[in-house]
Amino acid sequence: MRIFLTGATGYVGRAVAQSLREAGHTVAGLARNPEAVLKLHRAGIEAVNGDLGNPPSIGQAASHSDAVIHTAMDWGPRTGELDTAAVEAILNALDGSRRPFVYTSGSWVMGDTKGRVVGEIFPPRPPAFLSWRPPVEKLVLAASERKVKGTVIRPAMVYGRKGGAPADFVKQARENGVVRYVGSGDNHWSFVHVDALAELFRLAVEQEPAGELLLASDGPAFQVKTVAEAAAWAGGASGRTEGWPVEEARQTLGPVVDALVLDQRIMSTKAGRMLGWGMKTPSVLEELMRGSYVQP
Repeated sequence: MRIFLTGATGYVGRAVAQSLREAGHTVAGLARNPEAVLKLHRAGIEAVNGDLGNPPSIGQAASHSDAVIHTAMDWGPRTGELDTAAVEAILNALDGSRRPFVYTSGSWVMGDTKGRVVGEIFPPRPPAFLSWRPPVEKLVLAASERKVKGTVIRPAMVYGRKGGAPADFVKQARENGVVRYVGSGDNHWSFVHVDALAELFRLAVEQEPAGELLLASDGPAFQVKTVAEAAAWAGGASGRTEGWPVEEARQTLGPVVDALVLDQRIMSTKAGRMLGWGMKTPSVLEELMRGSYVQP
């Protein structure tokens, strides 16, 4: 297949593009500047000029593809507006085609699970700054009415390949000699390795489930302070961590603080059963202690 992938130069997008190419697919990636074009060409990916602020460019690229995967995100004051417009442009381009469209959401949209281990049927309770996302998910899930095979994937916290939130922790350890986590650190995060997540995107676009919401979480949930401590060892800070008061952190980080203090224990219940997803990967703690994060 020829697959149009937004966010192909990003952390998740690069892994998805690699998985697709290794499976024999042709990948076209969205590029908003010459630097992005060069990165895509070096990775063996066709570059398509455009960006999230130009929905017609996205729609045109989607219309010339056999499938679309949307992983791009431009965080800022217009995040919801830009994402909604991009999704609408893709759906309009695919209207009536029976082609697959895989949309990237995130587990934050589920809110606090309050100590429970939850799956796909758990109702969304997003922090205020993500209130726009459930309506976008609904657009994709309802796309079968337009003869588009829409799938929503909600990844948990992504790690691996020296990236994701653990990378921020390790950077703090190396630069500051201590890792700060927001709040008490007693809350839990669920995780998914970026390689396993990329495999799930590939399976979803190949098997074309329609109107399905899939959680991507491939291991146990860990307390944030435990992950921070492991990152502090990986970054050479001898395990030193400290809590960052929520309101103080909010002054620096903004509303994302409301997501970082969520207690989330997420279990993927459908991806394995429906698509055969089951890549074996090291846990986030194993990756921090013996994997990519400890490499110079």
